[in-house]
Amino acid sequence: MGRTNPTYRDALRAIRERWDDFRRALRNRDQPRFDQLFAYAREHADASGLLNHENPLLPASVSIDLEQEARLDDVEIVDNRWCRAVYSLKTACRF
Repeated sequence: MGRTNPTYRDALRAIRERWDDFRRALRNRDQPRFDQLFAYAREHADASGLLNHENPLLPASVSIDLEQEARLDDVEIVDNRWCRAVYSLKTACRF
């Protein structure tokens, strides 16, 4: 027996197709970034599908936000490590 309702992944694919003209109008350097946003949304498609929200763009936006937060956390971790390394070098190199 087939599905009567489209899956969240189907809805996300349809949204992506509706944004194709926008993507083509972007500068070449921004097109991969645009594609990455939808990759982020696909990574959370299981959770978004369980939400079954009437507007599938809203869970996609939250998924993108989650992934952006994770990237910021990674940058902060690297920055903190770098700062500690610089600080230890400065204290070790006192004359």
